Amino acid sequence: MRGIFAAVLLFGLGIAGFAVYMAQNYIKEIDKQAELARKNAPPTVELVDGFIVARQMKFGEKLALKDVRRTKWPKAAMPEGMFTNADEIFPDGDNKQRVVLRTMEKGEVLIAAKLTEPGQEAGIRSRLKEGERAFTIKVDVTSGVSGLLRPGDRVDVYWTGGVENDITRRGDFTKLIKPNVKLIAVDQSVNEEMEGGGIARTVTVAVASDQVPALNFAQSSGRLSLSLVGAGDDTVAEVIEVDQKRLLGIEDAPEPEVREVVQVEPERVCSIKTRKGGNVSTIPIPCTN
Repeated sequence: MRGIFAAVLLFGLGIAGFAVYMAQNYIKEIDKQAELARKNAPPTVELVDGFIVARQMKFGEKLALKDVRRTKWPKAAMPEGMFTNADEIFPDGDNKQRVVLRTMEKGEVLIAAKLTEPGQEAGIRSRLKEGERAFTIKVDVTSGVSGLLRPGDRVDVYWTGGVENDITRRGDFTKLIKPNVKLIAVDQSVNEEMEGGGIARTVTVAVASDQVPALNFAQSSGRLSLSLVGAGDDTVAEVIEVDQKRLLGIEDAPEPEVREVVQVEPERVCSIKTRKGGNVSTIPIPCTN
């Protein structure tokens, strides 16, 4: 009887040990699969609150609360100036509306660069940064790049004229006086999406306040012309000056060599004359001071 009991006990212990062994292997396999799943799982994307427009909005339209929708946006892909709080868009509720500066399609993310400040109209003042001033330049079909300029474009400003003073007068020449200037208005329009086809009479540029006197003097003393800078061109033009001689490749003639003139006094000749009868003879003698 005791032998049977001992045999059953050993059999039970064997089964229990085998069960524990199988359970450990199962748990290890589960842990292994979980670790593999964590490694293969896509990285977690951190999201932040953002806002999109609920409909297409064009230049000059006023933005209202009903025109925006809250959405989630990847934090790593946030564009500069993106609004993350409704109070940033409408600080005083909907009382001071913002005005759209650029066309936005439905579902486009809302950023500060496409809107005016609260309560501000979409005029020239909304395009000026702190310390900048607006200056208007007269243009025609030639100097204004044939009517192809738009607000938001960047141009190089050239001056053509002559210099005259009390001593000399220099002929006409052209010089780059202000590179990479931003246009903020063409005629009376600040709309960057204005339709072309017309010839502008004036363009308005944004420059630092200390540059306004120089541009004003340049416009009154000569002719200003503009050169359009490419959209993806971040280079700054060097100071360039061209006159007629440089344009035609004419070199100035070398100045004549100036030689020092030494005055040589003629050699003094002293003599006396004698007369003998009808003959007159000249006899040289030493000169005395």
